[in-house]
Amino acid sequence: MAGLLQAPPKFHPSEWDMANKMQCASTESQKSRSECVIAESRRLQDEIEKTTQKTQSDVNKKIEQRRDEIKFWKQELDNKLEQIVHETEVLLTFKTRLEKALENCKEPLDIAQKCLLNRQRRAGIDLVHDEVEQELVKEAEVLQGVIALLERTLEQTNEQIRLNRSAKYNLEMDLKDKFTALRIDDYCASLTNNTPDIRYADNALKIEGNFVSPEDWTDFSNMNVEKAEKQRNNSLALRALIDGILSQTANDMRKQRETVNVAFRNRVKEVKDAKNKLETLLAMVMDETASQEKNIAALKKAIADKEGPVKVAQTRLEARSHRPNVELCYDTVQYRLTSEVQEITKNIQRQDTLAQAETELKALSRRQLSLEEEIQVKENTLYIDEVLCMQMRESVSINNF
Repeated sequence: MAGLLQAPPKFHPSEWDMANKMQCASTESQKSRSECVIAESRRLQDEIEKTTQKTQSDVNKKIEQRRDEIKFWKQELDNKLEQIVHETEVLLTFKTRLEKALENCKEPLDIAQKCLLNRQRRAGIDLVHDEVEQELVKEAEVLQGVIALLERTLEQTNEQIRLNRSAKYNLEMDLKDKFTALRIDDYCASLTNNTPDIRYADNALKIEGNFVSPEDWTDFSNMNVEKAEKQRNNSLALRALIDGILSQTANDMRKQRETVNVAFRNRVKEVKDAKNKLETLLAMVMDETASQEKNIAALKKAIADKEGPVKVAQTRLEARSHRPNVELCYDTVQYRLTSEVQEITKNIQRQDTLAQAETELKALSRRQLSLEEEIQVKENTLYIDEVLCMQMRESVSINNF
């Protein structure tokens, strides 16, 4: 049993000494390496700290620059939004002016058409296509043309208002995004290493597919500004056009209205002059009728007055025809009696002008009736033109809107 147990090997003192020296050397080497690592670690820490501080400072500057860029474009968008809103409000007032002008055209057109219809009731020779009717037709055409032009301009204005509002919507949406982005970057700018709510964020470095380039970001806002400016310029040009149209159409309508009114006044004067002449002729005819009636009465009396002498002469002749025998002589008495009867008979026959006078009297009566009918036609025309049409036209007012 004792033979089985063997003593551990013995080392030589030199080995022991070498082992101690190696331990010392190894320890020193390890210490040296450790010191190098510590020195490198401190250098690296300093380098990382400086790099981190520099990077963070650069990021802070970039955030500040970005905030300035957002503020700049936000201000640009704000200014353009204010301009387009103001322009739209002004254009809406122009739309109201167009609507009022369009409404104001309806009454003059209605009156012009009523005048044309009323003048169809003129009678006889007065139913003439005169200057008044020509100008009334032209007035109706002018008003219809103005209405069509105003309706087209109103449609164009509504479309421009829609485009302005579309540009306004795009600006507002862009501003809303800018406001959100600025609020986020303001929050980012406020963060420090000691801010309590900073944390690790999973997938912070993951780039989503909806990121855009800075150029696209600038182009987007710039495009919204340019579109808004374009619509604002279009709106300004449209307002100038509307001003010109409203002024020109009002002038055209006023000019044509006055032309029609002058034609009415001239026509009324002509009809009145014609009526006065007819009334003068009627008075003359009536005077002539009275004279002819007196003439006929005188002729009838003259004929009646000749009945006595004729009867006396004829009675004498008849009595002397009974003289006896030789006494039945064609003496001077017989000659004169015969001559007297012939003379009176001839004179009575000469007064056949009674029939002619009676014919003329009938003709005068027909002329009087014709003149009275024509005067009635003129009175009807004057009533239509002066009372119905001209008084109705006095209510027409062409205003500038």
